[in-house]
Amino acid sequence: MPRPHFDRRQREPQTRINHRIRADPVRVIGSDGSMLGVLSNREAIRVAQEQGLDLVEVNPKAEPPVCKIMDFGKFKYEEKKRASEAKRKQTTVELKEVKLRPKTDDHDLNFKLRAARRFVETGNKVKFVVRFRGREIAHPEKAQSQLVWLLEHLEDIANADSRPSMEGRTMTVLVSPKPQVLQAISAAKAAEAERKRKAAKAARAAEIARGEAPPGSEDDIDETEDDIDDEEEEFDEDGDALHEPDDDDDEDDDAEEGEAAEAAEAAEPAKEGEEGEKA
Repeated sequence: MPRPHFDRRQREPQTRINHRIRADPVRVIGSDGSMLGVLSNREAIRVAQEQGLDLVEVNPKAEPPVCKIMDFGKFKYEEKKRASEAKRKQTTVELKEVKLRPKTDDHDLNFKLRAARRFVETGNKVKFVVRFRGREIAHPEKAQSQLVWLLEHLEDIANADSRPSMEGRTMTVLVSPKPQVLQAISAAKAAEAERKRKAAKAARAAEIARGEAPPGSEDDIDETEDDIDDEEEEFDEDGDALHEPDDDDDEDDDAEEGEAAEAAEAAEPAKEGEEGEKA
């Protein structure tokens, strides 16, 4: 049985503390930020233990390595809190696809425009795809005029990453939200996170006042807030949901299904003849 492959790159770098620090000597920074100079490993650990704190290796690549005296548990908590705050503020950009046809009428085109604006205003990129059928590809100017019209009506919130271009039997163009749109989304997320934080604190304080929960510090309340996920509005990523098939599309599909059925029926007698010969 083959041994499971172990990839060391999957392991996150671990912060060495106290007796796990291998370097000797080390440059030590005090808990108040003052420089204590270069000390032996054992002496630095003794100084930290006398203060009831930990010796933490903060820069192992320096010469000699730099260590700081601190409360390691509090340091890890603050680090987790900063990462959680950064995650709340970050904006995830997804690619949404909106499908068109050269003969899409004005009403449907406005529907596609509203959908695209909704996607861009939530911080997503939008790819417009105009698909050609049959001889429609001989007149690409109709599709290009549609894409130019869409770009003109989105220029207040989006930038075109490229000009409309042909990709096989489709013409495409990609637009991205403007920086001010992304900034507004980040600000809204931060405000929502702050509102939830205050609501959680108020609820916890009310529970403590009623005697339903033991008194706790604000750090305990903040720790429960890290588990609150931001609610994000999701949209259907399937471009077909935005594509309303025309009657001609249905006719083409029916014709293709009819040809397939005829071919299957024609193949059945030939198959039966072969089986009879074998028998």
